[in-house]
Amino acid sequence: MLLSASRPIAGLSLEESLATLGSGAEGLSQAEAEQRLLRFGANRLPQLKRRSLLLKFTDQLRHFMALLLWAAGTMAFVAGTPELGWAIWSVILINAVFSFWQEFQAERTLAALSQVLPRRVRIWRDGSLKELAADQLVPGDVIELEEGDHVPADCRVLRAVQLYLDVAVLTGESLPVARSPEPLTQRLKTSEATNLLPAGTTVAAGRATALVYATGAETEFGQVAHLTASTVRSPSTLELQVGRIVRTITTIALSMGALTFAASLLFVGMGPVESLVFAIGIIVANVPEGLLPTVTLALALAVRRMAKENALVRRLSAVETLGAVSVVCTDKTGTLTANAMALRATWRPGDGPEPILAARAGGSLPGGSTSSGAVPSALASGGTDLLLLGAALCSNARLERHGRATEPWRAVGDPTETALLLAAVGAGLDLEAELRRLPRLQELPFDSERRLMSVLLDWRGDPRWPAGPDRLAITKGAPLEVLARCDRWLDPAGSGGPGALALLGSPERAAVLAANDHMARLGMRVLAVASRPLDPAAALLEENLVFVGLVGLYDPPRHGVGEAIAACHRAGIKVTMVTGDYGLTAEAIARQIGLLDPPPDDGLGPHTTGIHPNGLHAAMADPVRVISGDDLDRLSDVQLRQVIKFRSRLVFARMAPEQKLRLVQAYKALGEVVAVTGDGVNDAPALRAADVGLAMGRNGTDVAREAADIVLVDDNFATIVSAVRHGRAVYQNIRKFITYILASNVPELAPFLAMLLLRIPAALTVLQILAVDLGTDLLPALGLGAEPPGPDTMEVPPRRPGEALMNRPLLLRAYLFLGPIEGILAMGGYLLTWRHYGIDLAELRQLAPALLHHSAGAEVVAIQQQASAVTLGVIVAAQMGNLMACRSEWRSVLQLPLFSNPLLWLGFVSEPLAFGLLLGLPALAAAFQLAPFPPELLGWLALAPVVVLLAEELRKLVVRRRRRPPAPSHPGPTLPISPLLPLA
Repeated sequence: MLLSASRPIAGLSLEESLATLGSGAEGLSQAEAEQRLLRFGANRLPQLKRRSLLLKFTDQLRHFMALLLWAAGTMAFVAGTPELGWAIWSVILINAVFSFWQEFQAERTLAALSQVLPRRVRIWRDGSLKELAADQLVPGDVIELEEGDHVPADCRVLRAVQLYLDVAVLTGESLPVARSPEPLTQRLKTSEATNLLPAGTTVAAGRATALVYATGAETEFGQVAHLTASTVRSPSTLELQVGRIVRTITTIALSMGALTFAASLLFVGMGPVESLVFAIGIIVANVPEGLLPTVTLALALAVRRMAKENALVRRLSAVETLGAVSVVCTDKTGTLTANAMALRATWRPGDGPEPILAARAGGSLPGGSTSSGAVPSALASGGTDLLLLGAALCSNARLERHGRATEPWRAVGDPTETALLLAAVGAGLDLEAELRRLPRLQELPFDSERRLMSVLLDWRGDPRWPAGPDRLAITKGAPLEVLARCDRWLDPAGSGGPGALALLGSPERAAVLAANDHMARLGMRVLAVASRPLDPAAALLEENLVFVGLVGLYDPPRHGVGEAIAACHRAGIKVTMVTGDYGLTAEAIARQIGLLDPPPDDGLGPHTTGIHPNGLHAAMADPVRVISGDDLDRLSDVQLRQVIKFRSRLVFARMAPEQKLRLVQAYKALGEVVAVTGDGVNDAPALRAADVGLAMGRNGTDVAREAADIVLVDDNFATIVSAVRHGRAVYQNIRKFITYILASNVPELAPFLAMLLLRIPAALTVLQILAVDLGTDLLPALGLGAEPPGPDTMEVPPRRPGEALMNRPLLLRAYLFLGPIEGILAMGGYLLTWRHYGIDLAELRQLAPALLHHSAGAEVVAIQQQASAVTLGVIVAAQMGNLMACRSEWRSVLQLPLFSNPLLWLGFVSEPLAFGLLLGLPALAAAFQLAPFPPELLGWLALAPVVVLLAEELRKLVVRRRRRPPAPSHPGPTLPISPLLPLA
């Protein structure tokens, strides 16, 4: 490489730039590129320095709950009970290990997912255009860039077509700046040089061929990477809400601890030290130590499961937000459809009222018309290929020979344009020869405002256009836009002979519109082609065009999309199609997938749709279902909100990016939680404005993926439904765990309440309460956090935005139903043990002072330890039943899959195992003041989970009977729209 500071690449000519980097107009050879890759390394930025694992582990020892437990353990040491202090500190360490491991796993998962969709770039290698990972770029590579692409390395512009660059990442400048290939005469910074494309910037408009001159850390972006990236992960809204719950419960625990200390000291007769120890136990028992690791686990598992189902999460905060999504605004092409675009029909002046349909016995279009990838036979004849020739030449896609008999071509580029190229090849056109014969002189790229693309070709010596012009402009785009710019058409039966130009009057325009609408009603995407001869002095203008014909391309609905739409409707989620396509095309696809009510006779003709050629609904048809961008502009914000509030199945057609953004903002103004799909650079504002942005992984631009929260690897709408299901499951799993742990707090408090009210000994010691926490809270709670989405996950409406995790029904279920049942069973086991030895309640009251002041005889102490063991065992057993009961808030345990969650069963087995170790190992039994109890009392332990489960099953039965009937297949209010609306 001969680049030097004295001769910067911005000042070199194109030839000098290529020569300096040892490259050519068609790039490097693969062998040379591999050698340079070894020399310069991969095109990656150096990884930022991350915090050490040790520091991350210490974070788990310093959060709010941990500090509280450290203080409680210290007080236990001060109170002269070191065994209690060590037990409390062990709770901190065990939870720290679990939390650290889950966070570590979550970070590893996100890091691995970032490699699943490596950034791709189109590179010239060995004289052909290939698509490779961006990290394979080396200095000297020649690459192609277009609107929406990130610039993957520092590049020198070789060719540019209306090229504008977004350099905000480097300069903060919000407006795109123009770029061109001309060499500079003065030295400028890389971000200011008009012929350089710095890495990390974005192509805002146009196209370019560029020469790579710096990669990786040597780029301008690499030198300031520390300003543009961060390893700090902001907490999700769910984690913030859980944090508030933790603080609330901890405040309650501190209050109960203070009341316990006062009551023990004043009413029970305990000394200050004993009262302090008991208060510490109450505090620790009520602190939800396992809550944070369970949240982390639930999020990490959701991310992994979503990745397996082709949804890559870029921001963890989006996982639980998905669970509240109430509206999905989705693209049509490639998301609801299969992205298998192929030519299905053509229409040219003189073809009659209906288009020529392709035919093949392999599938059918709506309404019974056959479909195929074959070209209409009429196009294969000589002199009739101008329509497909113009469509193919006005394209930036490419075909490469694949060498396979079944698939001879590999398409690179936009699916619509590649379908046109394949159709042209199928019609017998030699595109490589045509491109050499008719070189491109100029281009106006497609944009979403004009909905057109135009090219200027050198047409000298080609007789296929009347009068053989030297230069011919070809325009391709939306039929209505093209037709508005035409004043003549190519009439094969005109007075001037075949191919003569004829004026385009009202009858001719009506014929074009009728053919367009006919194809659109069959679900085809329709494009128009027009041309215009230009003399050498004229500029390329998209006006006074000659209409050539229409092409109809059909992209069938994706397999399973209809079922996914139905699942959304059952789940109370509105699905709105937002597309740039023509209204009739969008409506046809929407009807095919069940997004719109079918007409009364299930037909697709004009007599049933009631839609005018401009895409508006007629007054007597199904009102306000398909709305065009022009219609949207005529609606005020208030009227738009009325439309979307009272209609659940809408199609917005011919939508511009700013209109899509306005629609998202209108939904959010109504309090909806909105998910939006997008693939283009102009979709980025809507993706950022949405609650959840969903970018396309296959056909999306880099800009769209950067703006999105989740990337759909397969571009499939059904993947969105799957992602929503997992998002809901995260929220539900946290609720399950909170119910589970709060219910266990009641039987832990019951012994103290009984001691105060009945004046009997405390059934559990502080260490035994800690054993309940460690034996019944941690592993089972993690198991509940790992529950897969249940069968009822998508059968209920989305939760309200801002709805509290710990709401009133949850508290009532935990504290006033499940908890009291466990508490009664636990205290019943305690009293039954004393009764087994002939001691009734009155005698137990007399023994209480001696047991409290540690002056009771050995026989009484032995019975107390057995009674405590039974109490502890009943709580453990009841929590086993509670674990199964908490798997669903209303569905019977018999309706749930038994073995779908191995971690749940690990938690289930760990409970009796932990209790058995405490009771069976002499050292642990002595430390926790437990003793083996008579076998006759095992029946009470076995009865506890059955009672809890049966009671919960009865409650669920009542809930199910009170539940509303399932939502109708077409949900949404049926209130009439205000007569003030012009579309009603």
